[in-house]
Amino acid sequence: MTSGDAAAIERRPMEVSLDDVIAAGERLRELVAHTPLLSSDAIDEAASGRRVLLKCENLQRTGSFKVRGALNALLQMSPDELRQGVMTASSGNFGLGLAWASKLLGARASIVMPSDAGTLKRRAAESLGATVHLCAPTLADRERVKAKVARSTKAVYVSPHDDARVIAGQGTVAVEMVDEASAPASVLVPVGGGGLLAGIAIALKGLWPGVRVVGVQPTGAGDAARSKAAGRLIAEDAPQSVARGLLVNLGVKTWPIVDALVDDVVVVDDAEIVDAMRLIWESAKLVVEPSAAVTVAALASPELRGRLGDGAAIAVLSGGNVDLDDLPWKQLQPSAVGTA
Repeated sequence: MTSGDAAAIERRPMEVSLDDVIAAGERLRELVAHTPLLSSDAIDEAASGRRVLLKCENLQRTGSFKVRGALNALLQMSPDELRQGVMTASSGNFGLGLAWASKLLGARASIVMPSDAGTLKRRAAESLGATVHLCAPTLADRERVKAKVARSTKAVYVSPHDDARVIAGQGTVAVEMVDEASAPASVLVPVGGGGLLAGIAIALKGLWPGVRVVGVQPTGAGDAARSKAAGRLIAEDAPQSVARGLLVNLGVKTWPIVDALVDDVVVVDDAEIVDAMRLIWESAKLVVEPSAAVTVAALASPELRGRLGDGAAIAVLSGGNVDLDDLPWKQLQPSAVGTA
């Protein structure tokens, strides 16, 4: 990215409004699950006694919030576009969401997926009728395979995060919070490409304007935290983390929203993520993937308590598609936090 490209991104206006998110909520109301807000005494204790509600998108259709944005995008496509088919590049969850939405609407779906994404998500997407095209786990090969699939299928590409329709769909997570809970002091949201964080920020700043919106990401994929601190988009060249679903940089549509509306972005390390994931499994009896556990990891981190402030919090659990044959605590030893 050149300095001119970066400057253009900084000047780019927000492309999604509160009205867009509200409209998406009406569009999706009868088609996606209204996921619950649950609590755990052990998680409250780990969070220094603050009240924590867990927004359980791990219980969403296809196992993650991604189906909201995928379906909202497809519902706004023309019949001709749907007949062409749709495609995306995804490590798994958005691909699953797009596959499910495509099956619902009778469209053909193609998904470019890295070879290290794991068999669970690949098989799930294929079971929904999608065609999975594997690529090497590099940006260069992903782009090569995307171009090849686009040429052969003529399908309409849908970005997992950098699409205004997708961002609006992800924001419906927050609309549900507002419908069923009192405003907390803060809402914590996992951030990779930023579609979920951007959508939630748009909704909350319009519906709960006094609530702090905080993004959370791994230290090994901290582009959003660095960008927020610097006030300009800074990409992470080689993101690495056990939270594979968050190894994506902010996009040109999500960054202006994060810059304008998100109060803070914090990072947690992989050991903290694994501790939090285990705590959620054991105390709340909820199966979540590492990418979902980052929000609880932040609330349990002594180093972050000053930045997160006081008062009740909602922690978004973004997904639960974890490969049971590849649990992260087999590689990283959990500490005392994970023994509750």
